[in-house]
Amino acid sequence: MAYANTSALTVDLNPLSNFNKKYILRISIISALGGMLFGFDTAVISGTIPFIQKYFRLDEVTLGWAVSSILLGCGLGAMLAGKIADALGRKLALFICAFLFAATGIGVALAESLFIFTVFRIAGGISVGAVAMVVPMYIAETSPAPFRGRMVALYQLAIVLGILLAYVANYTLSDLGENSWRWMFAAQAIPAVIFFFALFLVPETPRWLIQKSQKEKAYNVLSKTGGQAYAEAALRSISNSFASQSAGNLKDLFLPQYSKVLFMGILIASFQQITGINAVLYYAPEIFKSTGVSAAVAAIQTIAIGVTMLVFTLVAIWLVDKVGRKKLLLAGCLVMVISLLAVATCFYLDFYQYYLVLIFLLIYIAGFSASLGAVTWVILSEIFPNRIRGLALSLVTLILWLADFLASISFPVLNKYLGTSATLALFAAFCLVYFVYLKFRVPETKGKTLEELEAQLINQ
Repeated sequence: MAYANTSALTVDLNPLSNFNKKYILRISIISALGGMLFGFDTAVISGTIPFIQKYFRLDEVTLGWAVSSILLGCGLGAMLAGKIADALGRKLALFICAFLFAATGIGVALAESLFIFTVFRIAGGISVGAVAMVVPMYIAETSPAPFRGRMVALYQLAIVLGILLAYVANYTLSDLGENSWRWMFAAQAIPAVIFFFALFLVPETPRWLIQKSQKEKAYNVLSKTGGQAYAEAALRSISNSFASQSAGNLKDLFLPQYSKVLFMGILIASFQQITGINAVLYYAPEIFKSTGVSAAVAAIQTIAIGVTMLVFTLVAIWLVDKVGRKKLLLAGCLVMVISLLAVATCFYLDFYQYYLVLIFLLIYIAGFSASLGAVTWVILSEIFPNRIRGLALSLVTLILWLADFLASISFPVLNKYLGTSATLALFAAFCLVYFVYLKFRVPETKGKTLEELEAQLINQ
């Protein structure tokens, strides 16, 4: 494999004043808005559970299916997105996601049977799964190394904003009667339309353009990012990373030189989900109600989760390029272990006074948001070589959604037969295992260009 010379590879580390910060921030914010689709759909279901459970007459198993069916679509979307993004471009793939998300949200809202409900949920999941893979890749491929961690973390901020927006919408629309759930789902068309029209203001990524031999267009994007000298050096560096390689295909993912980094990506994606975050988000109102509070109080406490996620995602954006990815992940895992065990203890002892369950769940959410929530997407967008990035991100995002599906669909059953205490303790155990893996197997990626990381991870 050929790599660019040292000066080309380290150009991203020139003084930050060389970069057009406003331009970098603008295209990162707009593309990150795709996270609103992910976040809104992750959280909107929580407010609809009492309504759909009654309307469709669901038991624990069918409720788990109704809530989690979208994740099958997310897996399919992740699987298809790599090929679509490689063939048509990252930008066009995002346009398709925005359109599908709006259409399927309305479809779910109009469903009259559980079958139609789940069909549209799965179809909507295709859009969410695709956007979850394409947005971090888009930002990583357009952001210089000194900014990349913060810019990719904006995606998680958009997810959190989508979650908070869904919680507020659920609370606002919950008094509209037995059809409140329909308005909750239909409301997701709003962020989708905003995202669709905002995408007209962003360029295609320079790495995709170079891969498709559109170097002049790539040069224009790079020069807007960092000026002429940066554009010339970055163009050489990126071109050299493709020079001796043909475009990757599915079988290339399993070549020996990629096995270590692919396995790392699969574990990083899986642990983000099996540590319990989406099970907690989906069923937060039900968890709070089980402590004896009213439905209205549970809804307000759920909004507190959204606010906490927002605040500590901002903390992650502030720290990810200063402290580094690995330290944030390690600290987050420890906070999540302690807080989950504390909540599990409260349920085991039936002790619900002083809002302790709420407080420790908020600490858990804070730990996740400042680490696994934001940093997972940063690392996954960084570690794969240019040649296989699209396909590799498709695969690991597919794994992420499957892990999410298993954690979410099993939660009502585990909660019923093992109890909330044992279920949360199980999530805590996964957090501890992840801490050990991070400590000894995951390298720091802060401050390095994508091409430098490719050389380090593939050739080490």
